[in-house]
Amino acid sequence: MIVGRERELTLLTETVEAAGHGAAGSVVVRGEPGIGKTALLDEVVRLTEAATVLRTRGLEVEAPLPYAALHRLLRPLTRLLSQLPPPQARAMRMAFGEEDGPAVEPFLIGVATLTVLTAAAEEQLVLCVVDDAHWLDPATADALLFCARRIGADRVAMMFATRDGAADWFEDQDLAAITLTGLTSDAAQALLDAQVGTTLAEEVTQRLISETRGNPLALLELPTELSTAQLHGASPLPVQFHVTARLERVFLERSRSQPGEVRSFLLLAAADDTGDLVVLKSAAAHLGLTEQVWEAAVNSGLLEADTSAGAVSLRHPLVRSAIYQAATSAERRRIHLALADAFAAIGDADREVWQRSAAAEGPDDGVAAALEIVGSRAQRRGAHVSALAAFERAAALCADPARRAALTFAAARSAWACGQVGPARTFLATAEETATEPALLADMARLRGHIEVNLGSATLAHRIFVETANAVRGNDPQRALEVGVLAATLRTYGADSGSRLPAADLGAAAAGDSARTRCLKQMLAAMTLTAEGSWSGAVDALNQALAIGEEVDDREVLWNLGNAALQLGDDDAQLRFYSLALSRAREAGAVTAVIYALQRLCFSHYLAGDLIAVRSAAEEALSLGSGMGQPAVTAPPTAWLTLLAATQGSDTYEQLLRELEQAAASSSLGILTDPVHDLTRWAKGVRAASTGDRSGALHHLSRFRLPALSRMAAVERFDAAVRAEEAELVRGWADELASFAEATGRSWAFATAAYGRALTTEGTQADTFFQEALSQHERAGRPLDQARAQLAYGEWLRRAQRRVDARRHLRHALESFEDARVEALADRATQELRASGETARKRDPSTLVKLTPMELKIAQLVSSGLSNKDVAAQIWVSPRTVAFHLRNIFTKAGVTSRGALAQLDFA
Repeated sequence: MIVGRERELTLLTETVEAAGHGAAGSVVVRGEPGIGKTALLDEVVRLTEAATVLRTRGLEVEAPLPYAALHRLLRPLTRLLSQLPPPQARAMRMAFGEEDGPAVEPFLIGVATLTVLTAAAEEQLVLCVVDDAHWLDPATADALLFCARRIGADRVAMMFATRDGAADWFEDQDLAAITLTGLTSDAAQALLDAQVGTTLAEEVTQRLISETRGNPLALLELPTELSTAQLHGASPLPVQFHVTARLERVFLERSRSQPGEVRSFLLLAAADDTGDLVVLKSAAAHLGLTEQVWEAAVNSGLLEADTSAGAVSLRHPLVRSAIYQAATSAERRRIHLALADAFAAIGDADREVWQRSAAAEGPDDGVAAALEIVGSRAQRRGAHVSALAAFERAAALCADPARRAALTFAAARSAWACGQVGPARTFLATAEETATEPALLADMARLRGHIEVNLGSATLAHRIFVETANAVRGNDPQRALEVGVLAATLRTYGADSGSRLPAADLGAAAAGDSARTRCLKQMLAAMTLTAEGSWSGAVDALNQALAIGEEVDDREVLWNLGNAALQLGDDDAQLRFYSLALSRAREAGAVTAVIYALQRLCFSHYLAGDLIAVRSAAEEALSLGSGMGQPAVTAPPTAWLTLLAATQGSDTYEQLLRELEQAAASSSLGILTDPVHDLTRWAKGVRAASTGDRSGALHHLSRFRLPALSRMAAVERFDAAVRAEEAELVRGWADELASFAEATGRSWAFATAAYGRALTTEGTQADTFFQEALSQHERAGRPLDQARAQLAYGEWLRRAQRRVDARRHLRHALESFEDARVEALADRATQELRASGETARKRDPSTLVKLTPMELKIAQLVSSGLSNKDVAAQIWVSPRTVAFHLRNIFTKAGVTSRGALAQLDFA
């Protein structure tokens, strides 16, 4: 009976109705135990017509079993699961234990779930109802949260019921939420009257309503524990009701009143996580419990059964906790062993192992070994939280110290993989106390170094990597090489502990080296020489690594090649290899790797003058990072958006800067610290320059920490120093860049060094340097730097009274700045053109199309020739959502075809 929930019911039914018209929605329903969350969702389901209803619930006892709740949810859509694209189909088979093999990324499971739900929604409205969501297994929770954030113009409604105050997966997820509180006095009295079937004494009614605070379950259950005399006011009521504890006691007493065999069956149901009648009856048979016992358990009112569906459930989560907690340890072990035998009979290995582990009294190497297999399988499914639980329990049951160290380290790796940094460090420290095997110790040190790189001291990480490489190079040269490349790369970012690698030994060529190994050896040489300032040798090694890298299909190698190219100023190579890494990451559904690649691609796009692509990549990285709930990974894309706002004179600059500084201050950035801070300095310097703050511009732009970034921003730095009348500073910077150019042969470096010298010389010498800069820029591929040089040369020519010559360079500069929306420099070029005697033509605003970040991304992909389905696969939304945004894009742009869209200019 639903009373007093009219407002909440209206909100939920409106969500369903909106979804039916193509406006997907997700709602979280919160409330204390017994407040009526399930009853409310049941009513929504009852009122929903012509829909595919998918239901599942979280169960506390199944938390270690990855994707258990998701499997139940999607079981009615088996037909669509078989029609998924091959990578997604394999990921789902892995997730559901139907296939084993190489690991899959958990993000890909979320993508596959989204594909299935939106495909089902093409046929009719889909309503997903998830009860007790706070007890979902983490893998299921991640997949469903991904879908809740990505559904758009889809006929899908998702509803989650979760316990108020519980640590659940839906905090801070920006989903609509409804919090249920106690019923009003009138509604509570109506519920009481319907339950009792007679009029209670007024003082009893008011006492029950007051003590239960209108909790519907309490209002339904507590009267059953009162005598007739108490209900009618003839006998006193209990002194105090502690509602949750009281309800548990009510359920417990009801259980204890049953015969022993019935209590055993109820305990079986409490310890089981499947709700499968076949499993329960099989386990009951192992305990000698008869069909009559099962019937008596149902008749007790504590067990509910749907025999047509073969499903069984306890009446309420409080029933489960009351029955299980009240059982003795011996009773629980007996029950768990019976369930283990039942699962063994149907071939459910994971559940069998977990039930046997729950029955174990002390060390049991057999169960520990089985749990290790379960943990490894969970890892391959991308279910790192479940893997962590399996490895932790396996270590606790393992008697052998060396094996226990390896299992504890496996738990540490799983904890790190799912973002549990504190536990990862604790497990790691515990494992290191007893580990003796050199390879295991090396892997432990490598993990400790990775943690420091990301969240601690990159300098300490460098020392850890160097010491590890030196320790294992004699008996494990491949492991030493991999760790050595990490250490050498850290040095190029300024993280240098002073410890040194025997790079010549690690990088020595050997017969039989694979392409990957040869590539790593060349990268080691390139990064070592880069850190030592030996640019020529570094470029030679990099070129060899890049050539070999074309044969290597390893995401980590690809982005390390991109890193090396960035450090050594090879713009084409960094774009190529970061793009390849991004493509591989998208294919695998590796969201963290996608974010990483997008952040790094921003460098390539910015240097190429494609500020629209910078914005698109940064916005996507920011959206994905925010959705992961990891503030640290949002700092780099926010830094890029801040630099864009400064460059383009956007009024969003101040807000973005505040968000950037907050993200940098509240999160440990690890190796990202200097890049984020340098990008922040770059943005502040550009902003100061655009507002006429000459000393402020130089202050920020002269404080870069990373040489690679200072070289990227060299043109802005030169301009700021000249305007601040610091010519000697420019000459020193130009000389340094010229040395880099001579050693590397980079055209952009020659061009920028010549530009710096042109700014600090006079007469024909300045003219020569300007012409050299522009000649090199023709090959450099950095159009904004070229436009700055053209602007400065045009200004110089105008001052030298060579106005006709000046106009050509100023026009080209103006076109470049307008294309990139660099308003301050476009205004400066316009003023110079007027001073030269030519009136600049203003761009027709009607040709500009203002799009949201999502619309911009879709417009770019559609303009490149991709279909809606292909675009959806790229950005992890449904084709229907792509079509919805595309209609908005066409409306804003005033076009009706994809071909016309490709000709437009997007702001």
